[in-house]
Amino acid sequence: MAFPRTSGFVPIGKIGVSAYTIPTSSPESDGTLEWDKTTMVVVQAAGGGETGIGYTYAADAVATLITGKLAKIVEQRDAMSPAGAWQAMVHAIRNLGRPGICSMAIAAVDSALWDLKARLLGLPLVTLLGQVREAIPIYGSGGFTSYSDKQLAEQFRCWVEKNGARKVKMKIGRDAARDPERVRAARKAIGDGVELYVDANGAYERKQALQMAWRLREDFGVAWFEEPVSSDDLEGLRLIRDQGPAGMAIAAGEYGYDLVYFRRMLEAGAVDVLQADATRCAGITGFLKVAAVCEAFGLRLSAHTAPSLHAHPMCALGCARDIEYFHDHVRIERMLFEGALEARKGELRPDWSRPGIGIELKRADAARFAA
Repeated sequence: MAFPRTSGFVPIGKIGVSAYTIPTSSPESDGTLEWDKTTMVVVQAAGGGETGIGYTYAADAVATLITGKLAKIVEQRDAMSPAGAWQAMVHAIRNLGRPGICSMAIAAVDSALWDLKARLLGLPLVTLLGQVREAIPIYGSGGFTSYSDKQLAEQFRCWVEKNGARKVKMKIGRDAARDPERVRAARKAIGDGVELYVDANGAYERKQALQMAWRLREDFGVAWFEEPVSSDDLEGLRLIRDQGPAGMAIAAGEYGYDLVYFRRMLEAGAVDVLQADATRCAGITGFLKVAAVCEAFGLRLSAHTAPSLHAHPMCALGCARDIEYFHDHVRIERMLFEGALEARKGELRPDWSRPGIGIELKRADAARFAA
């Protein structure tokens, strides 16, 4: 197939794919799910003497889809035009379904291509995208329902004292009767000067969630209620947003894979803060498109997990609010990548001394986790 060529055409070479499954540091659960491991799929895109890196958190079936379908779609295309490769991938998976595994596979390849382009230009990705801020605030995220109150308090204090976090988030919804006591323990651990977020992962019914919203805001000053009901229940989210307490933001969107999903959520007036995940919503290209929709509705955008990947695009967006500094992903990215970012003074700051996203795969360290 012939591809349109620009004056600076750099052919994309081999697309390499690997998958790694990493056990959690301890059993973890939220309001609706339990897990003991996480799989990361890593893509390496070669071209012009450089290699770009992208990744997603998904099943290893994503690696099979990339190897069997997407790699041949993008190889020999122009490395200087990630958007062209993105459009070709989206077209190619029409009969496979846009949401889910296909979008996560596109995400890993697309992010690798953006990283490759920035490396070819010798620029940090944030500079290529157009920097608007030097750093982006984080919120420490974990506080799993499987944790004891002591574990929860220790984790939150670490984020506040070590990373300077001014916001932290915990999981609720596994046991509604005990949730207020767990939130009380979290508030006691962080004091009054740190914002406290909660995430039910859709575990509550509508009226139950509304009652919990008022209690958690009035008793513990909770400032963010994520997925109080299922993110598919747009009417329920709107109910809680409209009838919940002032000062509590309703957030959702992490399960969005395409623009239609995000547009429907915003048209329904379902959230105060929109969440999106570049490892799910088709990569850096998809993430930038979500930000445009967010700006059109006058809302702020919060990045869901994968902090090392999100730091660069979030520092290039005017509507950016914060990044989820998720326990599992922070741990995995530091284990598998040289250059993984660490939060300081409550912020993530891209490393301007490194081109692209600024990470390199630690092959020897990653090999023992190969899926």
